[in-house]
Amino acid sequence: MRMLLSLFALLFLALPATAQDRKEVDLALVLAIDISGSIDPDEARLQRQGYVEAFSDPVIVKAILGGNHGRIAVAYFEWSDSWVQKLLIDWTLLDSKEAIVDFSARLSRAPISIARRTSISGAIRYAIPLFGRSPYEAERKVLDISGDGSNNDGGLVTDLRHDALKERIIINGLPIMNDRPNPYGFPSETDLDRYYLHCVVGGPRSFVEVAVNFEDFPRAVRKKLLQEVADVGPRHDFDVDDLGVPAGRAGMQLAQASPRRASGPPDDYTRFVRSEYELGCDVGERRSREFWQRRFGVTPD
Repeated sequence: MRMLLSLFALLFLALPATAQDRKEVDLALVLAIDISGSIDPDEARLQRQGYVEAFSDPVIVKAILGGNHGRIAVAYFEWSDSWVQKLLIDWTLLDSKEAIVDFSARLSRAPISIARRTSISGAIRYAIPLFGRSPYEAERKVLDISGDGSNNDGGLVTDLRHDALKERIIINGLPIMNDRPNPYGFPSETDLDRYYLHCVVGGPRSFVEVAVNFEDFPRAVRKKLLQEVADVGPRHDFDVDDLGVPAGRAGMQLAQASPRRASGPPDDYTRFVRSEYELGCDVGERRSREFWQRRFGVTPD
């Protein structure tokens, strides 16, 4: 028996450090921010400042430190084309006010950049292995995608969403209703909130928080982050008066109250998606093809 116990002890010591030392966190949160060509430098700065201010908000700081473990892990990247993703801040443990202040400061110092096309599917594809190499053991995994347009590059967004949900990654969305004339001549998308609701977000308690314009983005970020960190889910009646936001703002939309089908194992996150979008979840790709055909008689590569 003594020899057997010694053998078990040796096997445990031989385990990789990640298997022994993975610190538990309440939430592993990946923030994925759109920097496609429809967003100008001023709007990109508004987005960045929105996140910087949100992580400086005392209510959100209190929520981060008030969970079961008193800490979360965060990674932040920007995305545009199918293969353009820029990791600005890798996995960072937020377990104290000082750590949160440092994260916010690092984010504020990172350079602002703009790219071209819009690939939400590319952002999701990039995020899946990012979660896989997290050094922390998370109770919840949330991918938070913000953007001002539908997918028009790379694979179908619903295919990549399915892949993420199979990995038990919840996807929340923050669509920005940008009615400013697009610099490339693309029409504005007045139905972007519904597109995000049906085609992008998924998983239990997933939701969409709408920014009615870029000036509204900081407000939307703060409200969304608080709900994600506090794990209160998509509740219309959630009281966020401490943030200076009226409860039940119309921007909050319930993404999924119950599974699409009643049966299935409880860890099957693919059940938690909205029914089919009437315009089709490839609407961005079709609009893009139609635009280039109409303007130049060609389709984009």
